[in-house]
Amino acid sequence: MQINEFAAKIIFVKKIPVTIENNKSTLQIHDCGLGKYEEILQLQHELLDERQQDEIPNTVIIVEHPAIITLGARQSLNKLLISREKLAEKNIDVVQIRRGGGVTAHNPGQLVFYPVMNLQKLRLGISEYIRELEAIGIELLIELGVKSTRRKGFPGLWISERKIASIGVRVSKFVTYHGMAINIQNDLSIFEFIRPCGLENIEITSVLKETGKSHTMVHVKKILSQLLMKHFS
Repeated sequence: MQINEFAAKIIFVKKIPVTIENNKSTLQIHDCGLGKYEEILQLQHELLDERQQDEIPNTVIIVEHPAIITLGARQSLNKLLISREKLAEKNIDVVQIRRGGGVTAHNPGQLVFYPVMNLQKLRLGISEYIRELEAIGIELLIELGVKSTRRKGFPGLWISERKIASIGVRVSKFVTYHGMAINIQNDLSIFEFIRPCGLENIEITSVLKETGKSHTMVHVKKILSQLLMKHFS
């Protein structure tokens, strides 16, 4: 994909919505920089209410999080390998949230994005929407020199047996929240404390680990924004 084929001008401002328009649609982006998980979750809920009332257009939050482990709605997939007390000693919070999937982890250098979008107006079912997220991740990783694939029955992206991206979504009144996390250049040791998505013996990887190359998150966010316009316009 040629990034310059899109005419949209992109400006990132922390916690301030930026409207991006082309001749087909309007998309609002919040770049929250490094944002605490609880604060971003609250922002998601605020935007969710506004989108359900059709007060705002389709919106995406882009963010990195301080170190945190989140537990999903499927309790059988929420497996910690050390106690919460020991995690607290390492300054890693643990929170229970209402999204699909099991346990996962976030920390700086991981790209996270949370679309708040009306699937009915996009004419997408939930499975189709998840495939769109995976497609966005695949195309973004190609731009960064990594070839990834889907794996049937396991939402997210893989490089052979190594997992590089996770998806956990929830839909309320046709509007999505929560989303996708892609490992760019984050410290992968945090995944040693969990059984990612409840799966046995899987290796977590990143763009940096696969290629040996680092990227500025500003650059990665710009690629992501263009891909969001391409897939959700």
